[in-house]
Amino acid sequence: MSEEFNKVGDENQSEEINIQEILFKYLSYWKWFVISIVACLAIAFLYLRYATPVYNVSAAIIIKDDKKGGNSTSELSVFEGMGLLGGTNNVDNEIEVLKSKSTIKSVVNALGLHTSYRLKGAISSSELYLNSPIEVKMDPQALDTLSSGIVLNLVMNPDRSLQVKGLVNQEEISKTLSTLPAILRTSLGDLTISYRPNIPSIVNKEIEVTINRPISVAKSYLTRLAVAPTSKTTSVVNLSLSETNRKRGEDFLNKLVDVYNLDAMADKNKVALNTKLFIDDRIAIIDKELGSAEKNVENYKRSQKMTDLQTDAQLSLQTSSEYEKKLVEAETQLNLVNYLQKHISNRANRYSLVPSNVGLEDPTLIATINEYNKALLERERLLRTASENNPTVLALNGKIDALRGNVTAAIGSVHHGLTIAKNDVNRQTRLFNNQIGNAPTQERVFTELSRQQQIKASLFEMLLQKREENNLSLAATANNAKMIDEPLASGTPVSPKGSIIYLVAFILGIVIPIVIIYISDLFQYRIRSRADIDKLSKLPFLAEIPTHEEETNVAVRENDNSSIAEAFRVLRTNLLFLLGVDKKVILFTSTMGGEGKSFVSLNSAISLALLNKKVLIIGLDIRKPRMAEYLNLDVKKGITNYLSGFEDDLDSLIVPSGINPNLFALPAGPVPPNPSEQLVKDSLDKAFEHFRENFDYIIVDSAPIGLVTDTFILNRVVDATAYVCRVNWSNKAALKFSNDIMSQKKLKNMSLVVNGIDIAKKGYGYGYGYGYGYGYGYGYGEDNPGKKKKSRRNKSKDEDINS
Repeated sequence: MSEEFNKVGDENQSEEINIQEILFKYLSYWKWFVISIVACLAIAFLYLRYATPVYNVSAAIIIKDDKKGGNSTSELSVFEGMGLLGGTNNVDNEIEVLKSKSTIKSVVNALGLHTSYRLKGAISSSELYLNSPIEVKMDPQALDTLSSGIVLNLVMNPDRSLQVKGLVNQEEISKTLSTLPAILRTSLGDLTISYRPNIPSIVNKEIEVTINRPISVAKSYLTRLAVAPTSKTTSVVNLSLSETNRKRGEDFLNKLVDVYNLDAMADKNKVALNTKLFIDDRIAIIDKELGSAEKNVENYKRSQKMTDLQTDAQLSLQTSSEYEKKLVEAETQLNLVNYLQKHISNRANRYSLVPSNVGLEDPTLIATINEYNKALLERERLLRTASENNPTVLALNGKIDALRGNVTAAIGSVHHGLTIAKNDVNRQTRLFNNQIGNAPTQERVFTELSRQQQIKASLFEMLLQKREENNLSLAATANNAKMIDEPLASGTPVSPKGSIIYLVAFILGIVIPIVIIYISDLFQYRIRSRADIDKLSKLPFLAEIPTHEEETNVAVRENDNSSIAEAFRVLRTNLLFLLGVDKKVILFTSTMGGEGKSFVSLNSAISLALLNKKVLIIGLDIRKPRMAEYLNLDVKKGITNYLSGFEDDLDSLIVPSGINPNLFALPAGPVPPNPSEQLVKDSLDKAFEHFRENFDYIIVDSAPIGLVTDTFILNRVVDATAYVCRVNWSNKAALKFSNDIMSQKKLKNMSLVVNGIDIAKKGYGYGYGYGYGYGYGYGYGEDNPGKKKKSRRNKSKDEDINS
C-alpha cells in the first residue's frame, strides 16, 4: 500500500509541476521584480536625462582617380598635355592619408580642438565649443610637449575680472586676473587668456577649460572617424564622425578635407617648385654668360671697326648659317643634358626630384624622368605613416635606385646622340668655312663670337619660356578631393537611444532579481521550499504543516477549521492510508533537533483521537525528553522506569493527556545512563505488544536519527515512519541522508512531513494537501477566533515549540 502512496503521478504530470514550480517560485518574489524594474527604469531615465547625446556627422567626397572615373578636375585637363598637372591617385592610399595621425593633428590644431570648454551645472556640465566667452591659447610647441592635461576652472565676476583656479603639473594655481587679455605663466608654458568677441558673458558660473596634447586629441578623433569608399568601382569616399557637438563635427570634416587638399597640393607642387629653383638658377648663370658674349662681340667690332660683311661671302654664309643654327640647338641640348647629368650624379640629390620641364626634346628621357619623380613622391607619402625600415619603403627604394639607373642611362644615350649630331654639324660647318677661307680674318672671328652670343641668347629665351610655363603649373594645380555632400549632423542622437536604454533597463529589472534569487538558491544549504524537497527527497509525501505561531503546543482542537488543523487532518488521512487496516504503530523522527517532530507527533495523535480512536503517544526520545513538558504533565515516571526494571506495572505509567479523553500519554521518564541499551531490551517488545492490544493507534516520538542510533533500534516495533523536516531549518543534506536510510531499509515505510511552511507565500504547497481549496467561505484558511497570536519577541520560544 505504501508503494501505491508513493506514486504521485506520471512523468508528464511531474514535468508540468516543475514548470509551475519555477513559475510560482519567482512569482512569490513579485515585489522584488516590481522594485527592480522601477529602479532600473528610473536609473535609465536619469541616465538619458543627463547623458551627453552623440550625433553622427557624415559627408561624401570624390577623390581624383582616373582609373575609377573620379577625376574631379576634368576642366583643367587641357594642362595635362603640357605636363602642368600631377598624376592620378590611388583611392586606398588617399584614405590612409585622410586617416593619418598627422592629418588629424593638423585639423585639431587648426580648429583648436585641443582646448575644450564646459559650463558646469548642478548635476552635469554642458559643452560650449565656440560659445565660450573666454578663450585660452597656448604656444603650439608647448602643446606638443605636454605630458598631462591642464585643467583650469574660470569664474567671471560682474566687474569683468576673472578668477582662475586649476592644477598644472601637480601644481595648484589660484589667481585673479583683473583685466584681459592676460598671460598666465605655468611650469608647462605660458597661457594667453582673453575674451572672445561677440560672445555674451557668463557671470558667476564656473567654466572648466581642459587643454590636452594635440596628438592625444587626434588619436581620440581617429577612433571615432570612419573613412570608407562607397564601392570598389568608384572613387567616392564617405566620411562619418561620432561627435557630441554637431557644429564641431561639421567643422571637423570640412577642415579635414581642406587640410587634405592643401597637403595634396603641396605634394604635387614639389616637382614644379624644384623645377622653378633649377630654372631660376640657370637663368642667373646664362644671363651673366650672355652679357659677357654680347660684350665680346661689341668689343671686337669696335676694335676691328667693322661696319658691313663682304658680299662675295654672302652665299656661303647663308648656307653655313643653317648649320650654325643646328649647331646652336645641338649645343643647347648638350648643355641641358650636362646640367641634368651633374644634378643626378650628385649624392646629395639621391632622393631629390629631377627637373623635367627644362626644354629637353627627347621624349624617352622626359618619360623616364617623370616616372622617377613619381616614385620619389610616392616614397615621401609613405614615409608620413611608415618608417624607412618598412618593407614597402625598402622595396620602393630599390625601385627608385633602378629608375635612377634608367635616367642615367637615358641621359648618357641622349648625350651620345647629341654629340654625334654636333660633330656632324661641325663637319658641315667647317666645309663651308673652307669655302669662305678667303674672307677676312675679322669676319671669321666675328662669326665665332656671334655664334656664342646666339647660343646664350637662345638658351636664355628658352629658360624664360619654361619658367612661365612652370609658374602656370603652380597656379593651375587643382584640389585632390572635391566635396559632393557637405557635412551634415543627424537630427537625432545615435547614442544613447532612449528606446533601447529603456528596453535594456526593463530586461535588467527582470534579470537582476532572477539572478539574485538563483544565486541565493545556489548557495542556500537549507530547505527553503517545496521545490527543494521535490528535487532532493525520494520519500513519499504525507503532508505540509504551516508555521504555528501560538504559545501553546496544541494546534489541533475539536471543531477547529484553521489552516494548521486542516493540515493535520490531511496528515491523518494520509497516515491512515499508509497504515492500512492492521498496522498501528507510527514513529516520528527527524535528522536533528528543532525540526518539530515532537510538535507534529503530538498534534497527529490529537487528530487521530478526534476520530474517537484510543490513541497512545509515547515519548521515546529518552535522551532529551520533552513530551511531558508539551502536555503540561507533572509526572516523574515514564517508560524508562519500566525498561530499567524499576516498575512492573506498565499501565500505571500511562496517564491521560488532558487534551482529549481518547488520547493517553506515556512520558519518557528519567534519562538513563545507557539509553541505547535500554531500547534493545526484550521488555520494549513486550510493552508494544501490550500497547497494540489496548490502543487503536500508537504514536512514537523518537530521537533524531542524525545524532543517535535510538530510532534505528526502535524500527523493530513500529509499522511506519514519519520523517519530519522543517523549512528554513533543515539542511538539504538531511534529505539525502533520509534517501540513503530508505534505500537501505533501515526504517519501515518511510514518508515525509514538511513542517514550518509559510502559507502567506503564494505558490507554496500548490497541488498538494491543503494548499488548494481554502478560501471558499466556510472558514477554511482562517485562524480560530479568539486565539492569541505570538509576538516577535517570542520567536525564540517558537523554536522550542517546534522542536
